[in-house]
Amino acid sequence: MATEFSSALSIKLRSGQIDPDQRAAALAAFVRMCSESLSDLSFAAAQFRAAARFVDQHRLGLRASDALHLAIAADYGATIATLDKRLVQAALALGVSALSP
Repeated sequence: MATEFSSALSIKLRSGQIDPDQRAAALAAFVRMCSESLSDLSFAAAQFRAAARFVDQHRLGLRASDALHLAIAADYGATIATLDKRLVQAALALGVSALSP
């Protein structure tokens, strides 16, 4: 989660969509939100195998990292929150709870 958020901020900074101060403010807000509202979950080999089974369903159009997120969420009974409509559709098709704010 933190890796993807930092990556998104770096892309926006490199492309000139945000400046360094905006990146710092967004990162600080993200860290605060994570500490107040979110949990980090650990993962195991079985979840990698589940992710591979999810990716094998080619019509879902999942990338490996998205499939791993879904496999971990499925294992923990967690909900995926994302703006990625394809990921929400794949989650629901796989029986994983998903919401798009």
